[in-house]
Amino acid sequence: MYDRLKIFAGNANRPLAEEIAAYVGTSLGSAEIKRFSDGEISVAIEESVRGADVFVIQPTCFPVNENLMELLIMIDALRRASARRITAVIPYYGYARQERKTRGREPISAKLVANLLVQAGVRRVVAMDLHAGAIQGFFDIPVDHLPGVPILAQYYRSQGLEEIVVVSPDVGGVTRARDLAARIGGEIAIIDKRRPAPNVAEIMNLIGRVEGKNAILIDDIIDTAGTITQAAQALKDRGAKAVYACCTHPVLSGQAVERLRDSCLEELVVTNTIPLPPEKRWDRVKVLSVAPLLGEAIVRIHRDRSVSQLFD
Repeated sequence: MYDRLKIFAGNANRPLAEEIAAYVGTSLGSAEIKRFSDGEISVAIEESVRGADVFVIQPTCFPVNENLMELLIMIDALRRASARRITAVIPYYGYARQERKTRGREPISAKLVANLLVQAGVRRVVAMDLHAGAIQGFFDIPVDHLPGVPILAQYYRSQGLEEIVVVSPDVGGVTRARDLAARIGGEIAIIDKRRPAPNVAEIMNLIGRVEGKNAILIDDIIDTAGTITQAAQALKDRGAKAVYACCTHPVLSGQAVERLRDSCLEELVVTNTIPLPPEKRWDRVKVLSVAPLLGEAIVRIHRDRSVSQLFD
């Protein structure tokens, strides 16, 4: 069934790639990825891909530029080896937060990354929870945008929580919060925040009722954790019985881990789109796997079947 399907992976998240390949029922393709003494990336594809339907799994997480270049060079190698179609499976799309100009003389880096991928030879992209859905329009090729909410909702349904309110930490995340609330049977609330500088947030107002409820904060990305931890404390101060948090992409840079450990959060639920090293794990972190979702998407794309039906 999969004689023309091949899955390759860079070094960004090999455990996730191996899990996806196992779900599909195959093994990762053979490729040697190494560094020259000057830091340049060397890629050698060690098996034939001529006429194959190739999927390259590589989140562009930290170190972002290294992982992005590794992905681009792998794609170029596969294209020059006569792969029939190359699909970039990017669980976490780096530079997604630079999707528009907010002041003069700024780049739109998310668009630049899209251009680089297409020029390298990608003919389809699979991504999870793009920070801005409009990034799909940066590509002139098909983009399958997979949401993380169904995975998070399945987990929370299994926990048996009652009196739930799902809280968006900003106005831009209301759609995501509403989706989760609908799937687990909760109300929604919104935190109105102001960001005076990048990676700095100030909690302003709370829209909705949280007193006596189990509050679940949801975001697509937790980076420095300033927003989430401030929001969690604001919810406790306003009478929430317990505060939980979840996200698809646990970037957790800077002092994020210390802030989260010291916060009032009962639990943080994340997915493995980005690998979490041991130093970023503690007893209140739960990691959910996106491998079945990405694996099923790969199977459906290979068979020319609908991907959107996964979420019906």
